[in-house]
Amino acid sequence: MIAIAYFIALLLAGFAAGIVGSMSGLGGGVVIVPALTLLFGIPLEYAAGASLVSTIATSSGAASAYVKDRLSNIRIGMSLEVATTLGAIAGSLIAAYIYAKGISSYLFITFGVVLLLSLYPTYKEYKRTHRKRMYRDWSTDFFQLSGSYYDKAEKKMIKYSGYKWWLGELVSGGGGLMSGLLGIGGGVLKVMGMNRGMKLPMKVTTSTSNFMIGVTAATSSAIYWALGYIQPFIVAPVVIGILAGAYLGSKLLEKTASQKIRLLFLILLGIIGIQMILRGFGVA
Repeated sequence: MIAIAYFIALLLAGFAAGIVGSMSGLGGGVVIVPALTLLFGIPLEYAAGASLVSTIATSSGAASAYVKDRLSNIRIGMSLEVATTLGAIAGSLIAAYIYAKGISSYLFITFGVVLLLSLYPTYKEYKRTHRKRMYRDWSTDFFQLSGSYYDKAEKKMIKYSGYKWWLGELVSGGGGLMSGLLGIGGGVLKVMGMNRGMKLPMKVTTSTSNFMIGVTAATSSAIYWALGYIQPFIVAPVVIGILAGAYLGSKLLEKTASQKIRLLFLILLGIIGIQMILRGFGVA
């Protein structure tokens, strides 16, 4: 009975993580890592391993629906994937060293402070309901960063164009590094880079991030598996729950106003930053 209750609890945690991860573009690790460490008492390295595999499930469950509805911009996602994959490899190898030396607290505090400092500019972006113009530079046409999608919430076609491809590439590399280090998919930096840096619409940003984080997490999880940080009896119920939650979250995103998605991202950004700092000081 205890084993069944434990399985169901992990299943429900995964379901919640799937909904939040798919709607925000951050991946299920935003919810599942704190849940596994704080509620279930699972060591951080094993929680991160389970999170990475779960992030692949989030991406698989949500990205297919987003691609079908033409929300994800595949060209942009693939162009940024090179940097994020290299970052994921570097982050995973650094994580192995950090876990072995027991010095992860400094890492958590640093990332937490960076995320909290980004709250104000992100809030300014949230208050902006519509962009006054579509931004363009040399990379807009070279990498074909323009596109359009039908917004079911606003009931109209939305045309957009991105710019500063190099900035998106740089931030995506940092997202990959974060994925390997912390097991949270790296969506935090990818969403910020594409929305605030490249000036892409929030729905395009979150859906494209979901498309990207699966590849990023797959790269990191291969190294975590080799290090023995992925335990099947933890991963199995979490992945099942996340797949179901990600599918539901993808349907909710289509009908949710962009401002509400920005607000969700803003709240999660603050929660993640505080959690990282507390974990760095050994409080959480």
